[in-house]
Amino acid sequence: MESSQRMIETNGIKMRITEQGKGPLIIMCHGFPELGYSWRHQLPALAEAGYQAVAPDQRGYGKTDCPEAIEVYNILQLVGDMVGLVQALGEEKAVIVGHDWGAPVAFNCALLRPDIFHSLILLSVPFSPRSWGGIRPTEMMKKMAGDLNFYILYFQEPGMVERELEADVRKTMIKALYSLSGDPPPDKRWNFMFDKGQRFIDSVHMPDTLPNWLTEEDVDVFTEAFQRSGFRGGVNWYRNIDRNWELTSFLSGARIHQPSLFIAGELDGVIVMSRGAFDNLEKNMPNLKQKILIPGAGHWIQQERPREVNKRLIEFLKSVL
Repeated sequence: MESSQRMIETNGIKMRITEQGKGPLIIMCHGFPELGYSWRHQLPALAEAGYQAVAPDQRGYGKTDCPEAIEVYNILQLVGDMVGLVQALGEEKAVIVGHDWGAPVAFNCALLRPDIFHSLILLSVPFSPRSWGGIRPTEMMKKMAGDLNFYILYFQEPGMVERELEADVRKTMIKALYSLSGDPPPDKRWNFMFDKGQRFIDSVHMPDTLPNWLTEEDVDVFTEAFQRSGFRGGVNWYRNIDRNWELTSFLSGARIHQPSLFIAGELDGVIVMSRGAFDNLEKNMPNLKQKILIPGAGHWIQQERPREVNKRLIEFLKSVL
């Protein structure tokens, strides 16, 4: 049984999905700069285990629509895309899985539509409830960064980082996929803070050879997609950080009560950056069944360690479905 691709309509946009298998619906949300293709190892494994696995190219990515306005990439629209996807598939319920930026989409789906999204799997990005009051996220980031550049702040100016990333898309993809993985030596690992005089593209490094989990064909798929779409849609998600905070005050203090699973690589920079959220997962997700750090793995966990990730996913799914 091969995976197949088609276009569906959801929440006012056309979205490309890759799907495989029949059974209970599992939706897998990718991050930046990625595609539904990032779940290429999970689709056949989940299909073989008896599930309908679906990996969309999210809003602004791949062959899915890439609207012009920055504000239409806010978190409520992204959740709406997933709700509409479930309906377009003729289903009423789904397990939602999210990696990187896909994790906030997944956990907000769980918070906002528990009637649809009955179980939750997060990869790389731990859930942490927002609090009442406080200061805008970008203001907090400025305080944290001090005299350095923090990558999310660097992404805020429209057009700037896109020019860097699009100058040589193939090189950008190789640098990003290598530098955030568990493969580089410590001095070549991506750092989310960099000097004010440095460009973002200089904070990631080119390997001598591709890591063993990444093929030239994989790089071809990512390169072709981003050469066609550019990076603007994906970067626009970051430009909604403050807007998302403004839109979700009603979620202050909310915890996630669905059965859930968390997996990340031990060397993932996001875990370094979000250690407090990782340590508090059991408190904030009372039905967390397991949280797993895979030794030696980095950020692209489902691509770097597909066997281990697939095993954990299927064990969890069997326990909740």
